[in-house]
Amino acid sequence: MYKIVKLKDTVRVPPERFEEPTEDVVLDILRKDYEGLTDKDLGVILSITEVEDIRVGKVIMGDGASHHEAIFKALVYKPELHEVILGEVVEIVDFGAFVRLGPMDGLAHVSQVTDDYISYDREKGVLIGKETNRRLKEGDRLRARIVSVSVRRGDRGKIGLTMRQPGLGKLKWIKEDRKEESGE
Repeated sequence: MYKIVKLKDTVRVPPERFEEPTEDVVLDILRKDYEGLTDKDLGVILSITEVEDIRVGKVIMGDGASHHEAIFKALVYKPELHEVILGEVVEIVDFGAFVRLGPMDGLAHVSQVTDDYISYDREKGVLIGKETNRRLKEGDRLRARIVSVSVRRGDRGKIGLTMRQPGLGKLKWIKEDRKEESGE
């Protein structure tokens, strides 16, 4: 789930940047320090969108820089358990499909792709259902549910996905199933 969150931190402005507008310097430093970080509670910090408040700076003895308390907003992405997501298959491997969920990837294990027995065609890079002959390949768009989330500071974490529930799966399969249910 994407969210805008409000954060507070102390920003060190080096003396060589004193001539620049403080707001611009603080925003630049915050972007360099925060964007791309992964936090267990926040998720992935995608962008620092604005600086709301910058307090008067303090100079600490032995350091010529000024230290400013800043309140700022950040755009974050945190995968939520049971969230239904749209994604794109970015890689097929013998044990499942890696799915891009925006800034993160999740894994739909072969046991979670369909109710059918799944085999892996290494040459074509495709997962194939034994009875339905449904195929999942790189570039396919799908709808899945997040069933496990393990996010640690510093890495993108692990996200488990399932497509074995009604209304989930490759978008083409969902459309076919709806036609079948309506009798078309």
